[in-house]
Amino acid sequence: MKNAIKEIFSMSVYLLVILGLTYLVITYVGQRTEVSGASMENTLYDNDQLIVDKISYRFKDPQRFDIIVFPFQYQEDVFYIKRIIGMPGETVQIDESGVVWINGEILEESYGKEVIKSAGRAATEITLGDDEYFVLGDNRNNSSDSRDPSVGNIKRDQIIGRAWVRILPINKAGILKHQ
Repeated sequence: MKNAIKEIFSMSVYLLVILGLTYLVITYVGQRTEVSGASMENTLYDNDQLIVDKISYRFKDPQRFDIIVFPFQYQEDVFYIKRIIGMPGETVQIDESGVVWINGEILEESYGKEVIKSAGRAATEITLGDDEYFVLGDNRNNSSDSRDPSVGNIKRDQIIGRAWVRILPINKAGILKHQ
């Protein structure tokens, strides 16, 4: 009987330690997330399974072209995944031909799936605050992103983390290209 109680106590402590470590990893280091929708095609696809790195941005600032995860402000437990285009303090504008301008210069990038048809709120120049980022989905004409007032500029403290590794599907598994 004494050995059974000791074994149950030992197993309970072991399970508590595992649960505690799991909580710490999910809260502060990384977490699994699933892509829902086509807004990041041709980089990420619907139902891709990712690991989000939640620790890097504790030591360094997000960079242009990083793929980030942040909460949608109007619906609980809904997270968006988009690419950073505009950095703090910059001005962003999308002209009538779908070209992205940063501080009056054309943004040289190759992530957009197609020419932007609707500039949304970026049809006029947007000046980002000291802690704000402008994000776009790679599938520019099928993405709710910073051009949409319901998403808007993303504040630094809203960023949960950086998409790091695709784990599923297996044939596409690997570290994600950001820069």
